[in-house]
Amino acid sequence: MIAGKNYGRALGLTTRPETDADVPFLGALYGSTRMEELAVTSWSEPQKHAFLDMQFQAQRAHYRRHYPDADWFVIEHGGERVGRLYLERWPSQHRIIDIAFLPQHCGKGFGTALLNALIDEAAAVGKAVSIHVEKNNPARRLYLRLGFAVSEDKGVYDLMARPAALSGKGGDGGQLKTAS
Repeated sequence: MIAGKNYGRALGLTTRPETDADVPFLGALYGSTRMEELAVTSWSEPQKHAFLDMQFQAQRAHYRRHYPDADWFVIEHGGERVGRLYLERWPSQHRIIDIAFLPQHCGKGFGTALLNALIDEAAAVGKAVSIHVEKNNPARRLYLRLGFAVSEDKGVYDLMARPAALSGKGGDGGQLKTAS
């Protein structure tokens, strides 16, 4: 995947490398993915924000330590930052380290479009695509529809993979195409 690539004229998604100026956005994006989880705590808002900031910084450091050759992309729609995509290309597969959208941009077909582009990119070089997915993550249904299957139980997470054999431009590839 090349930064600046457009993922469909109808959806108008592009990616670009993240910069230091994106860190506040990325922290807020991370926090938006954890709000439901924190809603059940008795913590004050400042406690929640401190916890989320600490967790975001820890996740960021972990990703960069364990995926040193990854691409760190900000996803944009119409020039507005709407999400993030972290991707590492290994010899055997393309690993999606993380993909997330702000809540107001979920359910618009963005994830499907982006995942189809990633599947096509990996298929072009004969590789599988994989991602760790929390067992209770609603996006799990999307991964299953796109041909991903659980390849390893990792406790709270499952490693899901889509074999390269299912991908490719020569047939339908089992891909879900959206009208929007």
